[in-house]
Amino acid sequence: MAAHPHVLHEGESLAEAAAATLKAAGEQWTPMRAAVFDAISGFERPASAYDIAEAVSKAEGRRVAANSVYRILDLFTASNLVRRVESANAYVANAHPGCLHDCIFLVCDTCGQATHLDDDRLTGSVRSVASKTGFAPTRPVIEVHGTCAECGED
Repeated sequence: MAAHPHVLHEGESLAEAAAATLKAAGEQWTPMRAAVFDAISGFERPASAYDIAEAVSKAEGRRVAANSVYRILDLFTASNLVRRVESANAYVANAHPGCLHDCIFLVCDTCGQATHLDDDRLTGSVRSVASKTGFAPTRPVIEVHGTCAECGED
């Protein structure tokens, strides 16, 4: 994965970038997909499919099932629109959906915040070590648990 400038999106710009990325992948940006993306991008911390389903249900004024949200999250994950925090079974919006990087998360065990980092050298090393054993890595996931700076001040 080559180095390149990152364009970090937020707010309406993030939703537009997500829609463009999904459409470029040959998928449709439906109202339900937009509602799920709006919900997930509105959370300050990683959100579960149930949290997202509840937020979409409130916004839509009707019950939205978590299994419907899971299907959309699977598509969003495969399309690089969201990242999954594996240890929390939760999701965060990817602020640069046009960039492909392996995931590194710093997960605060106190407040639940997950900070996403990109370090292609580190994840490239993980891929290389795995490949040397004959293993074919598809998606390295690195999560570091600890205490964020904000919680560490307490």
